[in-house]
Amino acid sequence: MCDTTDFLSDPIPSKIQGGIDDNRVSAVCGGKKASMRISNSHLQQLTIFTTMLTGGGIGTMYYLLQKNFAESDYHRLALLELEACPVAMESLGAPPLKVHNIHLTDRYNHVDKHTAQIKIPVTGIKTGGYLYTSSLRDPNTNRWNLKQAVLKLREGNVIDLLNPPSTTAQAHAAGHTDGVDIGRWH
Repeated sequence: MCDTTDFLSDPIPSKIQGGIDDNRVSAVCGGKKASMRISNSHLQQLTIFTTMLTGGGIGTMYYLLQKNFAESDYHRLALLELEACPVAMESLGAPPLKVHNIHLTDRYNHVDKHTAQIKIPVTGIKTGGYLYTSSLRDPNTNRWNLKQAVLKLREGNVIDLLNPPSTTAQAHAAGHTDGVDIGRWH
């Protein structure tokens, strides 16, 4: 077993005092001082490998989180509701409808065992916006139920997807958003 107390107790080891040698690691093993030299190229290779491994891990985690959101029932239910609303689809200029990745750092995205509140970026040919959704999990059936689905376009128009299309079209034309809770969403 090597003892590094001698090396650690000396703030500037005597071998380093004469000239700076940052690549030398010393230890006392069995009463003899042992040292191991690490070349700069090995340190560079280790740094590059560690950086690539960390970057790959972060990229994989990001991909898996996005995939998990896209495959979830609360995400799927909200998109089905959007696609079923002709007023919303026409306002976006869809089809084709492009669903973008959720911003993982957005503080309004929150999912736990019983509730899911997410903001899904969507675009069509004409414009884009955010689909604000809120879902609750039924404890008896363990299934997600869509509580709120609101499309807020870039221009500021708001379409409540859970109201019948004729009611939504009238509210959209009049500029009203009665009963739609979007005050805390930005």
